[in-house]
Amino acid sequence: DVVTIVKMNKIVIVFLGVGAVMLGSCGGNKTLDTAAPADSVAVAADTVVTDTLEQLVSETPMPKAADELFDDFFFNFAANRKLQRKRIAFPLPVTKGNRTDSITRDKWKTETFFMRQGYYTLIFNNRKQMDRVKDTTINHVVVKKVFLQSNGIKEYVFDRRNGLWMMTAISNTSIAKNNNASFLNFYKHFASDPEFQVESIDETVMFTGPDPDDDFSTMEGILTPDTWPAFAPELPHEMIYNIQYGEDYPASNFKIFLLRGISNGMETELTFQHKNGGWKVTSLIQ
Repeated sequence: DVVTIVKMNKIVIVFLGVGAVMLGSCGGNKTLDTAAPADSVAVAADTVVTDTLEQLVSETPMPKAADELFDDFFFNFAANRKLQRKRIAFPLPVTKGNRTDSITRDKWKTETFFMRQGYYTLIFNNRKQMDRVKDTTINHVVVKKVFLQSNGIKEYVFDRRNGLWMMTAISNTSIAKNNNASFLNFYKHFASDPEFQVESIDETVMFTGPDPDDDFSTMEGILTPDTWPAFAPELPHEMIYNIQYGEDYPASNFKIFLLRGISNGMETELTFQHKNGGWKVTSLIQ
């Protein structure tokens, strides 16, 4: 089968990643090119990008307005060592199973989160949840680091207190206890096994991507299992992030998986639907 692609003569609206937006608010109009998202990204290149971002942010005080939107705050929190120590409620409780310990200020090691990999991931149940990213009334957010190989999740809890975002707790749990367990276990296999990817493609997958012949146009069409390998995005398969804005997201048979570049405006969106006993890819937007 040959994939059917229709060129659409329309302007592409570039949705910048959170890092690019926050660079604009924290360091003028400076942007940095980061490597394409993948577990195999060179560590040396990542370190250069990260160190440059940290230097830029640390030299520019975080504006008070950054506390209005969690993403604005979090970018500064991850890139600025001094700010990070000020915005942690020490002694910080750390829970694992039935045991709770605490970390004191002098024992805290700076956590750069996804800054060194140049991209981050998000998982939503629906489009309405995606809108919460821009909701300035939310006062509780959980940043989840998902270790796919060891089946563990490290949750960083943030609460807004007196108008200021603070990290208030860390919790260690397992994928099995997460509401997204079914999807995460599927994704672990999907991201690391090309043959399984093909098996997980719906009969037809809606595709939207950039037109290689025209920077100002997109291509739209339908992908089939036979043509999927030619368009399949490179996905992280060792560790991913998820940010939960507000209340806990319940289990769902529909998932939106986003992979966003921090400062290059790149974004890949995959939608999945659980049907006939398994998860299937239903659309790809690049």
